Amino acid sequence: MQPGLTNKTITTNNTELQIVSVGTNASLTAHTQLMSSDVLLDIDLLGIAQNNNGSASVVLMSYKNMQDVLHASLFKTENDTTKTMLSKVVSVILPKTQNKTLPSPINITFQHIKGPSDLIGEVSCVYWNISSWIEDGCQVSQTNTEHTVCTCVHLSTFALIMQTEISKSDPTLELLHTILVSIGLVFLTVAVVTFAICRFNPRVTNAARLNLCICLLLAHLLFLRTQNYLHLIKPHQVLCKVLSGVLHFLYLCCFVWMSMEALLLFSSVRKLRQVKPNDRAGPHWGYKLLIGYGVPLVIVAVSAGVMPDGYGSQQCWLKTDYGFIWSFLGPVCLILAGNIILFITIIVTLQSTLKEARSDVSKVKYTRVLLFKIMAQFVILGCPWILGMFTAKSKVLEFIFIILTSQQGTFIFLVHCLLNDEVRRQYKKWWQEFSPPEKDPSTTATTLALNDYVTTGTH
Repeated sequence: MQPGLTNKTITTNNTELQIVSVGTNASLTAHTQLMSSDVLLDIDLLGIAQNNNGSASVVLMSYKNMQDVLHASLFKTENDTTKTMLSKVVSVILPKTQNKTLPSPINITFQHIKGPSDLIGEVSCVYWNISSWIEDGCQVSQTNTEHTVCTCVHLSTFALIMQTEISKSDPTLELLHTILVSIGLVFLTVAVVTFAICRFNPRVTNAARLNLCICLLLAHLLFLRTQNYLHLIKPHQVLCKVLSGVLHFLYLCCFVWMSMEALLLFSSVRKLRQVKPNDRAGPHWGYKLLIGYGVPLVIVAVSAGVMPDGYGSQQCWLKTDYGFIWSFLGPVCLILAGNIILFITIIVTLQSTLKEARSDVSKVKYTRVLLFKIMAQFVILGCPWILGMFTAKSKVLEFIFIILTSQQGTFIFLVHCLLNDEVRRQYKKWWQEFSPPEKDPSTTATTLALNDYVTTGTH
């Protein structure tokens, strides 16, 4: 025991107390630590003593069953979450002390009551204030699966509470989502291979559509695997945040490439009015890649810089706190509004071109078909995300949302591959090259007769 320092422990059926006092002749060189069975307190008791004529005492009181009385449901939050007490309730007291101002914050290390496998929610350091648990003045400084360190600027009665979002998932809908997304991924893969290998028309480049399919394929695949292994990913907060950031980037890329495809279509329609149109398909592919992936990257980087804690919800997606979800919905709504304006302008320009009849009829017909396909693609790829904002209030809307979003790849394959004459001819050509040649019936009969003759002659 150091000079001027006394330590006393008292244990009862319901509480465990540790009392530490310092006198005027104390010579401490570090913060004082008090320890119970599940809690460690780190406090600058010497600094407190210097503000109280050279002496001070601190009491760490650990309650064995107080968490059943001051239960976690008394922690009021804006989000509708399930609260679970993750530690014992403890009190830190400075008895017979006039100046209770802390020279530095205290650190309380709580041992978790729950096992590591149960730690799947957000941990909060709280203290008791009259009739409820609140967080003011306390924050989590370190945490892992076994313990959490809370840093507080005042003394009170403290505890550790875990928040878990209320599960509203339907096993039937989850199974349906997995099956439908898997089907969509198959068709997306076929579409990506088709756009990458085939060159259907020299007047049109498939760069925007190819990159759109690649981003959709990666986004749907990553989201599906994340949800399937959410119970393994969620305890690792850093991994969960990284995955939500990557998903944010990929889905934004999908909308930017969709918007770029509309811009390229608008450019093609304008060229129909030219006497000698230039068949170049928009800007260089390098600039397209810079826009298609650069714009989403900037949005994600700014979002992460402004609110890094906005990533990593219970589903490893964007959190809805403080409107952070609008870092995704905002750009999406802006892109959809811009596409609507573009399509209206394209339709007006195309009608005017048809009336003037100055352009090649086949080229006009081709552009009209392409306009229909891209507008239908816009509706299927874009509108379901607006519908997704209302799925929490209706199972029917959620069911429709799952069908539309999961079958985006199937739709792209049907419209841009299966309903395209040039692609069908290419598929037929591939089938003829890789399928076994059909045998001629007459040749087969002749061969069998010859074999029978040879066999008979040998006997």
